Amino acid sequence: MHWITRPGWLGNLLALAAGALTTLSLSPFDIWPLALVSMGVVYLGLRELTPRQAAGRGWCYGFGLFASGVSWVYVSIHDFGSAPPVLAGALTLGFVAGLALFFMLLGWVWARWLRQTAAPLLNTLLFAALWLALDALRGWVLTGFPWLYAGYSQLEGPLAGLAPLGGIWLLTFALALTATLLVELPQLLRQKVSLAGALILLIALWGGALGLGKHAWTTAKDQPITVAAMQGNVAQSIKWDPKKLEMQLLRYRDMTFRSQPADLIVWPETAVPILKEHAEGYLTMMSRFAQDRQSALITGVPIRQPNAEGELRYYNGLTTAGDAQGTYLKQKLVPFGEYVPLQDVLRGLIAFFDLPMSDFARGTPEQQLLQAKGFQIAPFICYEVVYPEFAAGLAAKSDILLTVSNDAWFGHSIGPLQHLQMAQMRALEAGRWMIRATNNGVTVLIDPHGRIVEQIPAFQEGVLYGEVTPMQGLTPYLQWRSWPLTVVCVLLLGWGLVRRRRD
Repeated sequence: MHWITRPGWLGNLLALAAGALTTLSLSPFDIWPLALVSMGVVYLGLRELTPRQAAGRGWCYGFGLFASGVSWVYVSIHDFGSAPPVLAGALTLGFVAGLALFFMLLGWVWARWLRQTAAPLLNTLLFAALWLALDALRGWVLTGFPWLYAGYSQLEGPLAGLAPLGGIWLLTFALALTATLLVELPQLLRQKVSLAGALILLIALWGGALGLGKHAWTTAKDQPITVAAMQGNVAQSIKWDPKKLEMQLLRYRDMTFRSQPADLIVWPETAVPILKEHAEGYLTMMSRFAQDRQSALITGVPIRQPNAEGELRYYNGLTTAGDAQGTYLKQKLVPFGEYVPLQDVLRGLIAFFDLPMSDFARGTPEQQLLQAKGFQIAPFICYEVVYPEFAAGLAAKSDILLTVSNDAWFGHSIGPLQHLQMAQMRALEAGRWMIRATNNGVTVLIDPHGRIVEQIPAFQEGVLYGEVTPMQGLTPYLQWRSWPLTVVCVLLLGWGLVRRRRD
């Protein structure tokens, strides 16, 4: 075991492999115990290292995590960004190496400021709090990349019952605390008080999760409504081709005209791939059709309108027709896909920095929810559904959740399935039904327990039919968000800093 805890390339290599284990705990592999193994290995590996050595080992862990978990970025850059393989590989490695810096920071802070001597129970609590703090930081810096949180492994795991209580944050905290307690078990067995505390924590987390697993935090507000979600399966290579515009518009029109009557018709992100102002005639036709059927239609469409300063800007948006009202402008944009950081420098260097529709502006936070058939619909466009706190803010005001996406950017990689898993977690956290309509899959209906009840296969054109029930009431997570756990973590980290200084 000493080669794990001591500095050296063997320990770093194990940390690299441990990072990859987290990816295997998530969709589409879903081997959830590997999340515990992964966290336990990195915790054990930092036990005896200096701050500099711990930073290096933490970086190795992060590199293993992101190299295995977000390798699908290469598909976007190479296949659809027209970057040569060498350049696409270099950009992907740079992205992965940059994300790994968050775990380098974790290792350094742990060894330099927080790691205690002869206090195994306190160490486990401090490490779990620090892990959560770095996850939150990663979801915020430079608009954030809240991907590959370990807690997602519990969507169908034994801790899932904690999600409505404290969201993905409580799930991740519980996993980190459990993993470190198992590592510290030999030390805890020598300290009766600490062992008793550890057992109380484990029973509270795991017993509480199992007990709450089937608890219904929300109730039906009205009768179910019928849904028809369109999956056009338009290849990304032709998505923005002007010559293929008519074909795409006719495809969604004909799919809708042929579909069974439904209360709510949903088209995916940018299903109408031209500016809304240029598609008014087409949208008016679809609105008349929806009104004749007494249906509500929601579709993705780019929108151009003035911002608060009067400047004409482009937005990735949703618009409504028929028995529906409202327009929504996307607030959380994908770097390089929807806007280009340092665009004055980067645009023109390679085709990837000039992707179609990569000059979107952010919608304002004060927007109203969409309304359809008299119900409040919380809209999330693609990337927005992966932000837990943002999603909770909209979900708390809603009756039904809706997310639309175009995951064709990621081809046949694991990226779209990870994206789907995060959407499922948002439904579980909120205790609400979610409609997920995508261009090429996976289009699904998700119940308030995060379970998929209807779906159509990826990479197939089709219409998904089903029912969703408007819900009322707030889960504890929607009511309190992450604040209770944040207070706990801040107090723990503050206590750890003070105690370390005294030592």
